Amino acid sequence: MIKILPPSCYNKNSDMMTGRLIIAIITTLIEEAALAAIVLWGLPRLGINLHIGVLIALMAALAAYAITTYHLGSRALKRRPVVGLPDMVGARGKTVSDLAPEGTVIIKGELWDSKAEGRRINAGVKVTVVGQEGLKLIVRREKLPKRLSR
Repeated sequence: MIKILPPSCYNKNSDMMTGRLIIAIITTLIEEAALAAIVLWGLPRLGINLHIGVLIALMAALAAYAITTYHLGSRALKRRPVVGLPDMVGARGKTVSDLAPEGTVIIKGELWDSKAEGRRINAGVKVTVVGQEGLKLIVRREKLPKRLSR
């Protein structure tokens, strides 16, 4: 007996990725067929004859390119999106310039204008985002771990 599950039971993200894979395979096959037609039919009509090994190498390169771009695109789509500035609270980074009290920090690979909470923070110090003021991040120096007592 075959049991049919309601649509809500399916993993929508998995279905989307499967659909993307099918579309990627079909479009790659169409591109490969077009390449073969050009090399085997179009170029000889123009008096350009290429060895079959050239066609095989071109098709292999096109397939490798398609696989690489599919893989990179899928990874990018699976990443958690950064929604906005409020989601930066709790993020950790490092000061690029002295914060006296304002300066620049690098967080998640991006440079942000920031303001030190409290006193001055030197360049190269690890910081944590504790809030925002307009488009500026409010940061606090990360607490240094307590030394073990002997």
